[in-house]
Amino acid sequence: MKQVATFVIMLAIFLLAYFLPFSGLSFDGPIKEALLMLQEYARQHVLLCLVPAFFIAGGISVFVDQQAVIKYFGAKANKVLAYGVASISGTILAVCSCTVLPLFSGIYRRGAGIGPATAFLYSGPAINVLAIILTARVLGMELGIARAVGAVVFSVVIGLAMHFIFIKEERKKAANGAGFAEGEEADGRPLWKNGLYFASMVGVLVFANWSGAARGEGGIWDFIFRIKWVLTGIFLASLIWMLIAWFKREEIKKWTASAWTFAKQILPLLFIGVLVAGALLGRAGHEGLIPSEWVAGLVGGNSLFANFFASLAGALMYFATLTEVPILQGLIGAGMGKGPALALLLAGPALSLPNMLVIRSVMGTKKTLVFVALVVAMAMGTGYFFGTFWG
Repeated sequence: MKQVATFVIMLAIFLLAYFLPFSGLSFDGPIKEALLMLQEYARQHVLLCLVPAFFIAGGISVFVDQQAVIKYFGAKANKVLAYGVASISGTILAVCSCTVLPLFSGIYRRGAGIGPATAFLYSGPAINVLAIILTARVLGMELGIARAVGAVVFSVVIGLAMHFIFIKEERKKAANGAGFAEGEEADGRPLWKNGLYFASMVGVLVFANWSGAARGEGGIWDFIFRIKWVLTGIFLASLIWMLIAWFKREEIKKWTASAWTFAKQILPLLFIGVLVAGALLGRAGHEGLIPSEWVAGLVGGNSLFANFFASLAGALMYFATLTEVPILQGLIGAGMGKGPALALLLAGPALSLPNMLVIRSVMGTKKTLVFVALVVAMAMGTGYFFGTFWG
């Protein structure tokens, strides 16, 4: 009964955020911006981004062999394989800083080491092929290339740094995981069936969210955008068929229960974070408590402070996928330097205030603070270096 009540409350909040005409409110200011950002988030990210991500995370929790996760992504895993896979995940997923959270939570709680898990956490939203193409086209080839190279390098360096900073905990975690029987499978299905099951869910997530923001690039990107709902439907139909043909009713119950657990943990924190971010910073082109003129004035030139402020502001702001590019275009037009622009590009898409609240609930305050500090510090240093030599 408690679970039903929780679901009803969360559904009511979502429906209110989705349907209420906040844009028609007679007043302007931080409260209106907070409500409008929550509405934008509910309409653009909950159904097509977060719901598929919750089900993928639930599947990882229930159907992925824990020892396999420990073997390939644990503290004693092959570093080249673990960090290589984690660092390029964003090229496949193309998710925002909030959608990656259920996936990160799933692999981390299943036994992945802090290093590969945080490398994945950073790279998932940061290494977005469409965003990098759009960056190069709108903001210049230099920024596009610097963003692509910086994001891959960041994910590996941040992951390795987290691993060595928390090496004692990692060794203890590895020792606790040593007792699992390698290769043990609870469901008895062949690996290829589970692989297709996960591939179908990833396909739904990727193609349902394939953005039209990069239209005009031509070729395969435009073609995929035109048929995105056909592809999404194919993957969804395949998933439904697999569930009927290959899965037992009890397994499906465990899967949906696990997805619901992730939703209960993550959604309330995200809603709170989005409201706060909207009130403080507003949406693109609109004002919150902190006027955009202040931000533009603080990120001019290429001082260390300008790069630090750009990194910190980017880490706190919430960016929907690809929206960081037009926002930066406006800031550059207002006097923002190229170094701070790169710093914001490297810190912004991977972090946000809502994102931080959820990360803290998954891996604790200390690890979250270290992760955020690493992202901000590296973005600041890289932006300063880039602005010095190419600004």
